[in-house]
Amino acid sequence: MITRLFLIAITPSIALGLAIYLADRYDREPTSLLIKMFVYGALTVIPVFFVEKLLLMLNVFPGILGIGYTAFVVAGFTEEYFKRLVVIKGAYNSKYFNEKLDGIVYCVFSSLGFATIENIMYVAFRFSGNYYVGIMRGILSVPAHTLFAVTMGYYLSLAKYTEEPKLKRVYYSRSLIIPILLHGLFNFILMANVPFLMLLFIPYVIYLWRMNLIKLNKYTKESRDKFNRINDDEI
Repeated sequence: MITRLFLIAITPSIALGLAIYLADRYDREPTSLLIKMFVYGALTVIPVFFVEKLLLMLNVFPGILGIGYTAFVVAGFTEEYFKRLVVIKGAYNSKYFNEKLDGIVYCVFSSLGFATIENIMYVAFRFSGNYYVGIMRGILSVPAHTLFAVTMGYYLSLAKYTEEPKLKRVYYSRSLIIPILLHGLFNFILMANVPFLMLLFIPYVIYLWRMNLIKLNKYTKESRDKFNRINDDEI
C-alpha cells in the first residue's frame, strides 16, 4: 500500500518535470544542474517547515484575516521565497542560464522538488487512508506549484536579461511578489470555504494555466528562434 501511495505522490512531478524538460528542446540544460535544482528544492521543506511554524504562532488575526495571513504569508511567501532562493543561489549566475526559457526551467525543477516532498508527506503519511487526496493534489496542488514557478521564472529571466537597472529591479521583485500573490490566492480560495469564492476557483485555475502557458510558449519560441539562428550561422 505504501508503495502505491508513494507512486501516486511522485507521478505528477515526474510528468510535469518531463513536460518542461521536453519543452526546452532547443538548448537543454545539464541534467546534473536540473537534479541539483530539484534536490535543493526538495530540501527547502526543512526551512519552510520551521519558518511556517513560527509564522503560524504569530497569527493573531481573527476569522477571514487569519485565513488570509496563512494563505499569503505563511504558505505563499515562505514557500515561494525558498523555492526562488534555490534558483538564485544555484543557477541564476550559471553559464548555462543563457536564455530566458532557462529561468522557467530552473524555477519549475526547484518547485517540483518542494512539491514532491510535500505531496509525499500528505499522500503517503498524513492522509494515507484516502486515495482521493493524492488524486486531487495531483490534479491541483502539484500543477499549481509548477504554474507559480513559470511566473517566477518568467520575471527572473526578464530581470537577468534587462539592461535598464530600474526595470531590472522591478522584474526581480515581481519574480517573488507575483508568485506569492498567485499562490496565496489559490490557497485562500480553498481555505476560506466561502461559496462565492469557490465558484471562482475553476475560472482562476483556468486563468493560471492560460497565463502561464502563454509565458512558456513565448520563451519557447524565443529559444527556437535564437538557437535555430545560431545553427544556421554555423552551417
